[in-house]
Amino acid sequence: MDPSEVERLIEDGLPDCEATVTRARGHDDDDHLAATVVSPAFAGESLVDQHQLVYDALGDAMTTEIHALELTTKTPE
Repeated sequence: MDPSEVERLIEDGLPDCEATVTRARGHDDDDHLAATVVSPAFAGESLVDQHQLVYDALGDAMTTEIHALELTTKTPE
């Protein structure tokens, strides 16, 4: 899946967030990705819950089109 498509899915599924998605370092394919997601929705959430919000936004793509996702989540602060 193209990184820009993954960005769109995350941003559509997680309001008021900014997602930056690239190919994971050392991989030339589009199923090993790295994402940095900044969202106020992460405030007060555990790291596991923050990641789950992103996975929920990706829906079925996380299990069908994305093999691996290196995920960094942050709040706007």
